[in-house]
Amino acid sequence: MSLKLEYSRYRLPFRVPLRTAHGLWSEREGLLVRLTDMSEPPAGHADDPGSRPRTGFGEIAPIPWFGTETVDEAEALLRELGDRVNDATLDALPARYACTHFALHSARAKCGVRNAACGLTEPASASPLSVPHPAPSALPVAALLPAGRLALTQIAPKAELGFRTFKWKVGAGDAADELALLDDVIAALPDGARLRLDANGAWDHRTAGRWLERAADRPVEFIEQPVSPAARGADDLLLGLAGDYPTPLALDESLVGATDAARWLSLGWPGIWVIKPALLGDPAGVLAQLAAAGVAREDVVFSSALETAVGARAVLELAFAWHAGPPPGAAGAPAAAGGSSGARPAKPRALGFGIWPLFTGAHRDCDGLGELPFVRPRDPERLDAQAAWDHLQRPA
Repeated sequence: MSLKLEYSRYRLPFRVPLRTAHGLWSEREGLLVRLTDMSEPPAGHADDPGSRPRTGFGEIAPIPWFGTETVDEAEALLRELGDRVNDATLDALPARYACTHFALHSARAKCGVRNAACGLTEPASASPLSVPHPAPSALPVAALLPAGRLALTQIAPKAELGFRTFKWKVGAGDAADELALLDDVIAALPDGARLRLDANGAWDHRTAGRWLERAADRPVEFIEQPVSPAARGADDLLLGLAGDYPTPLALDESLVGATDAARWLSLGWPGIWVIKPALLGDPAGVLAQLAAAGVAREDVVFSSALETAVGARAVLELAFAWHAGPPPGAAGAPAAAGGSSGARPAKPRALGFGIWPLFTGAHRDCDGLGELPFVRPRDPERLDAQAAWDHLQRPA
């Protein structure tokens, strides 16, 4: 199959810069890719609407401090590939270019109905995650709270919109000051709300232990990446913390590329898996590994990499495909330790997509769905990849 490859680099300012343990993030850089199927239609079918060239879009949205390729490296690879690619080329991409792999394979999956090798017209329709269960009627979304005391000003307006899960960025300031704020943040939450703490790997073992002790008798759903994957002995530190305290831990920065999930499965990770599909290369393959290992579907949290509408649509479609499946141990699903009934999985955890609107108003065509406390299965269809692509072609 012959595919025409085009790409467009972007730099979009965030509406509100994001302060994390990695520093201040004020703009999103990445690349949109477009693949067009240039294969000849079958003889006698050139005029059929279904035989017209199919186009698919994907997004390269690296986060280099997570360990991905950079935007410059991804663009250099695209230049090397040239303006014509085929299935063999795309299947032989270097493993370290996980974000590029995700983008090109997402685009290929959207552009092929005449040749099965080109992928799927809808990612969920025949993926390793596909089962005959209906998708959930809606998936909840976690509202992102800014670091520091500013979080206190954001809880009430987001609660009024209907959010009941909140994610607070910690590790961006002094640990003692942030810990002193924890009870104020919890007191500001609406009744029945849950709080996630995202440290982005900022803490050492002792600081993480202090937070976990404080969280043990508070409505903290989980603590995300308390220790950096680059820390000495990080795997043992994370496993030890997960076993020593009742509040669940979640991996995030520790899950980049297609091989990390297999490694953590072999280590027996007992906590939550925060999945950023845009960084994983082959997210469907990673999710199939988790399902085969008996990981509960509600213990996988789909999260944004602060991508545009193009990448967000692909990620949300994967999330609905995952939660449409039977629980491990049900008919047609891998068996988990201890077995399982054939019922629908436990209530899904909230998606890490409470980030919109993400960009300044001039770039609305590239943005997500808005401040929605729930996302429904048809909502991703409103994310218009063609509109985002066209926006980037306009003169600045």
